[in-house]
Amino acid sequence: MTARPSVGARALPLVERLVADADMLRIRTLDVAGARVVDAGVDVPGSPEAGRRIAEIAMGGLGTVVLQGGTPGGTWPCAVAVQAAEPVTACLLSQYAGWALTLEDDLGRRRTLMVSGPGRARARREALFDELGYADGASPAVFVVEDARLPDGAVAKALAEGAGVDPADLVVIVTPTTSIAGLVQIAARVLEVALHRVHELGFPVERVRDGTGWAPVPPPSPDFVTAMGRSNDAILYGGEVWLTVEGPEEEARALARALPSSASPSYGRPFAELFRAAGGDFYAIDRSLFAPARVVVTALATGRSFTAGRIARDLLSRSFGVAP
Repeated sequence: MTARPSVGARALPLVERLVADADMLRIRTLDVAGARVVDAGVDVPGSPEAGRRIAEIAMGGLGTVVLQGGTPGGTWPCAVAVQAAEPVTACLLSQYAGWALTLEDDLGRRRTLMVSGPGRARARREALFDELGYADGASPAVFVVEDARLPDGAVAKALAEGAGVDPADLVVIVTPTTSIAGLVQIAARVLEVALHRVHELGFPVERVRDGTGWAPVPPPSPDFVTAMGRSNDAILYGGEVWLTVEGPEEEARALARALPSSASPSYGRPFAELFRAAGGDFYAIDRSLFAPARVVVTALATGRSFTAGRIARDLLSRSFGVAP
């Protein structure tokens, strides 16, 4: 495997600081079947700072997330800025919610949890880890789950078994999409969304040298579909990313043209509307829509930069429920 930093080892001190500041961050910890669970918005309010810290944990301690007041052009009064010196490891191999954990209860009802965080590199349940040549045996295994419910014993057991650890060596951080912590850590995925799209386009991700992203933090909503729509729109219509890449200038130009969300035929409607029109089937929505609104790609070989896409302020206001 390629020698890269251990995302699990780098995340652990951040987890300990998160837990130590639980009261200030309006979060709590609890024991579930021996596993340590951090509730960042299910039965507690959570906070923007909790979401910021959780985003850095999800990136395996290889990224920096900053909450900012104000946005360019006055689009929205709060945003996150994200930077990663090892963007592929931080974003694709740690932050990306790539492990689809399917569980079935005693009545045969199935549900799937999308699991992110540095523990994925220990579980290695995705072909991505073989493709990019990465594994991380760090313990405890740390996962971030977007869910409206706290994990029960069955979820804790499945995560522990998947990662090859005892429940006592498992940390599960839960951030509901309807919570402020959840919305902050989702907005902080703007760079990860860009890199995932780069990978889908077939551009060699190992040629991405550095990455920086920015996205507004949307207002919370108690309605899941509304909150989920806003969290996506913050990136699809408000997110900006700058990538520096190695290789020919022409390929950097082509990547910039293909990368933004405006390249999708589904571009132009708030995500919640698209989701409802698709009958609630997330996977029926065109995959090329899942990209930042605006991108800048710099070809390191020549120093030239190429831009594509735009910030759709009107769509953001509509999605975020801004009163006229």
